[in-house]
Amino acid sequence: MKDFLRKKGIRLGVIVLAAVIISVASARALNGAAGFLGNAVGVVRTPVHQAVAAAADWLEGIYGYLYTFDQLKAENESLKRQLAEARQQVRDAADALEENIRLRELLKFAEKHTDLTMVSSKIISWNSSNWSSTFTLSRGSDDGIALGNSVITEYGALVGQVTELGSTWATVSTVIDVDTNVGALVGDDGAAAMVVGNFALMQQGAVKLTYLAEGAQMFLGDAVLTSGMGGAFPQGLDIGTVTSIQSEAGGQIEYGIVTPSWDSSMLVQVYVVTDFDVVE
Repeated sequence: MKDFLRKKGIRLGVIVLAAVIISVASARALNGAAGFLGNAVGVVRTPVHQAVAAAADWLEGIYGYLYTFDQLKAENESLKRQLAEARQQVRDAADALEENIRLRELLKFAEKHTDLTMVSSKIISWNSSNWSSTFTLSRGSDDGIALGNSVITEYGALVGQVTELGSTWATVSTVIDVDTNVGALVGDDGAAAMVVGNFALMQQGAVKLTYLAEGAQMFLGDAVLTSGMGGAFPQGLDIGTVTSIQSEAGGQIEYGIVTPSWDSSMLVQVYVVTDFDVVE
């Protein structure tokens, strides 16, 4: 309708104007005579005038509508932009608040582990492969990151280890990856064990705890920490919690299932340990 009026509006206006001119000319030609012909013209002219007036009012209303419509459309677009900007400001404020919380927690952790040197980095993507559990960081060797560096949360939970490296990026294999192999201490007694990757458990977001020291026991709810032996990882990083105990080899050997202390859906920023004191 709007396009029709824009295309045909001028033509309608011309028709209306012509009707008005004809009507006026007819009246002047009669010089005010009110005879039979004048009466006949008057009979015809009156509805014509009414039709012309109605058409003029209709056209005025339509053009007013079109003007108002365009004005409202422009205002609507402006409001949409303002709303989008406001939403972005809210997101930015929320991100800043979350980062401040992470930094405060990291500060608490760093005060207890003064031997650690760390570099913060954002996670820019997760690997979609079913055969590994990795993600990519926004920083690399230009920022002092090296292959083998540990990656942790602000609470000191071990997330993984740098396994690929570029100048401005790094790939981290998480602790549930099939290639994981971390020396661990289990429970209050700190029994030595190994945390190793397992394909089936990786699909469940968990990792295997095995090679428990002879005579040692594990219990549900036991905390699992890095042992620091071998120098690959700092000592005392939180790997996770024993959430299930299974047996293999005819029930003679027990192994634990460990659920990590971090949630992949909540990870946004991590910290790469670039230097630490090696346990002798």
